[in-house]
Amino acid sequence: MRSHSLRYASLSLAVSAIAIATASIHPAVAQNPDVQKKIADLKESLAQNKQALAQYTWVEEDTISLKGEQKKKEQFQVSIDSDGKQRKSPINLPDQPQSSGGRGGRLKQHVVEKKVEEYKEYADQIRDLLQQYVPPDKDRLEFARVKGNVHVQPPADASGQYTIVISGYIREGDNVTLVIDGTRKNVVSLSIASYLNQDPKDAVTVSAHFAALPNGPNHVASLVVNGVSKQLTIAIANGNYQKN
Repeated sequence: MRSHSLRYASLSLAVSAIAIATASIHPAVAQNPDVQKKIADLKESLAQNKQALAQYTWVEEDTISLKGEQKKKEQFQVSIDSDGKQRKSPINLPDQPQSSGGRGGRLKQHVVEKKVEEYKEYADQIRDLLQQYVPPDKDRLEFARVKGNVHVQPPADASGQYTIVISGYIREGDNVTLVIDGTRKNVVSLSIASYLNQDPKDAVTVSAHFAALPNGPNHVASLVVNGVSKQLTIAIANGNYQKN
């Protein structure tokens, strides 16, 4: 009886030791002071820029290509509403060049238009996914930090820029990499590896570059999204910023 009690006590102590060790590892990662400071700086910078951008309207130009061939171009007037969300109004563009040459040209144009329509749903899915990642969300950043999914890489050169790498930001196995200006704490560039429809094989990659307006906020200057499986690319350029 005494032997059984001793074995039970030893087992309880072992389980307790494992639980304590496990609990001590995760907070150490999540509460790394450097990571905590870098994420706090990033969240503050994003909030300030978002607030400042709300005072502007700008033009977004989207160019959609299939297998490297341009198929469609769209423009939008963009502003930020009172809820902090982007509001886009389409801008009518001049008729885009169409193939000539009689019936053959018209038939080719019809095929192109049908192909673009077939991919429209896919392109919309990519846009919806993109909105979950860009710009980065302060709550998701903090959640990733608490989970220990954020890693900071120190500056690689004299520029002072450092890199924040986040895994599992939106979906399991995704990856977000941000290059940060060490002085201003603004995002310099952002790259994303994610996927659609809960299928890692339906890969989507994003590459974005940021720039600061003269005496104004930091913003996404250009962005390229690739839907790998269907070889669909959406290139986005933002410009013509006007203060309200």
